[in-house]
Amino acid sequence: MEFFDTLYRRKTVRNYTGEAVIDVQLAKILKAAQASPIGLKRYDTLHMTVIRNKAFLDKWEQKVYAETGRMPFYGAPTLILISSVLNDAPYDNVNYSNAAIMAQNMALAACEMGLGACHIWGAVRTLNKSPELLAELKIPEGMTPVCSVIVGMTDETYEERDVPDRITTVYFD
Repeated sequence: MEFFDTLYRRKTVRNYTGEAVIDVQLAKILKAAQASPIGLKRYDTLHMTVIRNKAFLDKWEQKVYAETGRMPFYGAPTLILISSVLNDAPYDNVNYSNAAIMAQNMALAACEMGLGACHIWGAVRTLNKSPELLAELKIPEGMTPVCSVIVGMTDETYEERDVPDRITTVYFD
């Protein structure tokens, strides 16, 4: 796919076969995250945790379900959690933005390879309220999970979509 083809085809995928992403594909997805522009070159404020442990994902998903009534991982076999340093005023907006850009780069890479991907935000809130789950992940001290992306094989296809103007834009010349 060309860049704009990938961009206009990318969508949220919530239907996974459960089949594992092969290591070569996962490496490309992680490389896409590494290629992200990181504000102020603050690479040391970011950390990725690749979670392929089904028992852990199931336990986390059950906590989310108990809290929200939702099962947010949709059978995806891999979740990539992005953590960052927070309470680092005035840079928190940069740290959140860096993580979000990494997540989007990974979703675009997954689309390019025909894999499903979905940004996961709400479940991260539940994780942050679960010290026992956080302890299992061994997130580096001073880091807080801020967002994640699930990836996996899917039967869905990526068709080019119309991208209407949905966001108000004002020009200030």
